[in-house]
Amino acid sequence: MEHSRAIEHLRQDDRLREVLASVDLPPLSADGDLYHGLVRAIIYQQLSGKAASTIYARFLSLFPDGYPHAAALAGMDAGPLRAAGLSRQKLGYVQNVARFFLEGHLEGKAWNDWADEAIIQHLTQIKGVGRWTVEMLLMFTLERPDVFPLDDLGIQQAIARLYGLAENGKALKERMAVIAGPWRPYRSYACRYLWKWHTP
Repeated sequence: MEHSRAIEHLRQDDRLREVLASVDLPPLSADGDLYHGLVRAIIYQQLSGKAASTIYARFLSLFPDGYPHAAALAGMDAGPLRAAGLSRQKLGYVQNVARFFLEGHLEGKAWNDWADEAIIQHLTQIKGVGRWTVEMLLMFTLERPDVFPLDDLGIQQAIARLYGLAENGKALKERMAVIAGPWRPYRSYACRYLWKWHTP
């Protein structure tokens, strides 16, 4: 139902309407598991989708039931994690997330009552978790409808391509923010369509 409302709203943008018509977007299958979502987002950082999914599958295979339980991950030796394809840096980051979870900073939170920005501030306390990582979590794990990851390279490229923008850096982000303003409160949907359109 919300997806239909989002489409109707976003169709008011003439350029974006063409994207909506040309892309078939599958529904999300989010499970709301913030801990697992964070671990997955870190592994996927700065990797192509195919490389990331391969490493992620190897990583999950290290755990008997295919789930990276926090206690097991926090206490795991570096060897198997490195062999699965995690860089030394990412290895440290996913173990930081596991420890953050074990210390009780993720469990029992009524995340539905938290604003997007409050969740970003809470989770970026974890070393290795930046704003982009939490934005992906908000979009794909909590299914928040109005997230706009300005720093995402794919979104930058897609908007520059669709709207014929020549700017870079800060100037590009300023133009992007203006273009995406009318997409509220459905910017997450717009971004998902743009990703799929730009890299089908």
